[in-house]
Amino acid sequence: MPEPSDDDHEHGAHGRAPTRGERWEDFKKSPFLPATVLVFILAAAAGLFAGSYTYTMANPTPRRIPVAVVGAANATHGGAFLAGMEKALNASLEVHPYDSIAAAVEGVDQQKVFAILDVRQGDRVALEVSGASGASVAQVLAETAPEVGAGLGVPVTVTDIKPLQKGDPRGLAIFYISLAAVIIGFVGAIQLSVHARALNPLERIAYTVAYALLGAFVIAAVVDWWLGALDLPFASSWAILALTMFTSGMVFTMFNTLFGRWAMIPTWGLMVLLGNPSSGGAVSWPLLPSALGRIGRWLPPGASVNAQHTAVYFGGHQHVFPFVVLTAWALLSTTIFWVWRHRHPGGRTTEPAHAVAPGA
Repeated sequence: MPEPSDDDHEHGAHGRAPTRGERWEDFKKSPFLPATVLVFILAAAAGLFAGSYTYTMANPTPRRIPVAVVGAANATHGGAFLAGMEKALNASLEVHPYDSIAAAVEGVDQQKVFAILDVRQGDRVALEVSGASGASVAQVLAETAPEVGAGLGVPVTVTDIKPLQKGDPRGLAIFYISLAAVIIGFVGAIQLSVHARALNPLERIAYTVAYALLGAFVIAAVVDWWLGALDLPFASSWAILALTMFTSGMVFTMFNTLFGRWAMIPTWGLMVLLGNPSSGGAVSWPLLPSALGRIGRWLPPGASVNAQHTAVYFGGHQHVFPFVVLTAWALLSTTIFWVWRHRHPGGRTTEPAHAVAPGA
């Protein structure tokens, strides 16, 4: 009769069922654990994605709208009209007094106010909205003002002094091109980590710069030269999109350095679940929940939308803040990646082949 082999002792008798602890150990070492975790993560991400966009965009509600007022706000019908507007909108109008229409228009160009209310004529009110400042805000004001005027018996004229471009009647094209730069920015970094895993840190940064520059050029060229949806200030728009794509790519690279294979979770949360809905691109910030409106300006998607929006419609009044935000995120992400580059799952050895011991 043959003696029991060592293998029989190692693996146990075939008739013995594995214990619960052994099953758990086997499960942890199998591909089924990360796959199971991903099932729950993706389900949660789907709900959060739908919820975040529905919460911010499905039913935009005015909270605080900056409005220029030319003439005393309490003159004749002025005070009553402002009070009626606030009641109808269920929001506060942040009044900025100006001495003249020209000064108020300058306030619109500097994006300090979204509309101009001229109450100098005692028997009527003139409301000048700025579709380029925020299509959703302009629409809300243009629809509400005549109703309030009719209730007060005051004629109201509504004029759009800075309309949107003909190819973008809803004012969404800037949001879409910024969204494309954000998404392709970190998707590009993901693809580099999968298909060009052996790139060393400096090479990885260089290729992120390369696809950001080329991708941004193609986005701008398609939207402007091919589709004609927007008449872009091409050099400025290209630079903003390229900086956005590079920043987005380096944000993923940073998280990949810190969290490894789970880097997509914080990247998606920061850039897509929080950043894009609060960017002000689809819904202007006065119609967003106040906290999101404030947070969005400090995140890359919001900074990109703000910079692009100003470049397209208010070119002579560009603000430095969006560029500071984008640059700060790019520098932060790149610095963290560089300092902890030894933790990044990519890279290759630079040791010359002859230095390797024989048989190694």
